[in-house]
Amino acid sequence: MKILYAIQGTGNGHLSRAHDVIPALQKHGEVDILISGTQADVSIPYPVMYRLKGMSFIFGKSGGVDFMATILRTNLLRLLNEIRLLPVRKYDLVVNDFEPVSAWAARWRGVPSVSLSHQCALLSESAPRPATKDFLGEAILRYYAPAKVRYGFHFKRYDQLVFTPVIRHQIRKRQVSNLGHYTVYLPSYSTSRIVEFLENFPDTRWEVFCKHSSSAFNQGSIRVMPVAGDGFVESMASSAGVFCGAGFETPAEALFMGKKLMVMPMAGQYEQQCNAAALEEMGIPVIRNLHEKYIPVTGQWLGSPERVWVHYPDITASVIAEMIEQFRWGTQPQELRIEGAVHGG
Repeated sequence: MKILYAIQGTGNGHLSRAHDVIPALQKHGEVDILISGTQADVSIPYPVMYRLKGMSFIFGKSGGVDFMATILRTNLLRLLNEIRLLPVRKYDLVVNDFEPVSAWAARWRGVPSVSLSHQCALLSESAPRPATKDFLGEAILRYYAPAKVRYGFHFKRYDQLVFTPVIRHQIRKRQVSNLGHYTVYLPSYSTSRIVEFLENFPDTRWEVFCKHSSSAFNQGSIRVMPVAGDGFVESMASSAGVFCGAGFETPAEALFMGKKLMVMPMAGQYEQQCNAAALEEMGIPVIRNLHEKYIPVTGQWLGSPERVWVHYPDITASVIAEMIEQFRWGTQPQELRIEGAVHGG
């Protein structure tokens, strides 16, 4: 069986999840890997067959997606050409993690395609939504990388085909401690803006990982470092708490480690608004930006011992095994019989 596993390269979450998904897929056939897009700070230890430009959302420095940079860097003719030239017919199955080139190529050529992503879970009617529903955001989730068959991952099991997060083995086997610092990752803000906000808490030690900083430096109680190597994971594992964007992988990993968590969704990024709604429902503090009105909320979070406890069993291989079995038998997706994957997360 020949499988094409296509990964969205915007942000780190998709590639982080791939560390565990790829070996699980390799148990069922020959796997070629496709990565499209930019902006990720992590890599994968597997050969990549296809590296494409695709269509990436570009992070800004003021708390959201830089839509102008996104538009300027998106070449629609190139995107259509990548879709046209991708040889999807040589594969028995395309497994897609919110990657648009392979999704549309498979759809146009009638090649079997399965979506295996966090975004699939957001399409469930049972998944939490922000107070104001964003119809453009919903359309992007549904049509950016379309697939008829969807298996999703979320903070809780909101539906039959929604599973708890893929926690990579690098995190599962990591020894957890508390050295007193707080780990920060806010990729849509500039270094200066993050530091300016954190300076309001001079008695707290901060370890800030920044996309926009190429070298490490100290400023008072704040240590700023580039996102590289194993440093971020080590910092998070030894932290007192994690302050990050409302993506999926980083909050899920922080929760798995039992860390105190506070999140801030990117402005204009509907996926993160949905994640923030889910996390807030679970009891996680959510702030909307780095304005001074959120200084008291942040101070209250720092002073509180409360945290949310979760159970995220290692079910990745089982989910993929049942997914492949259903594809081989040509059956429709149904509730998978995954040991330990109980509703409620």
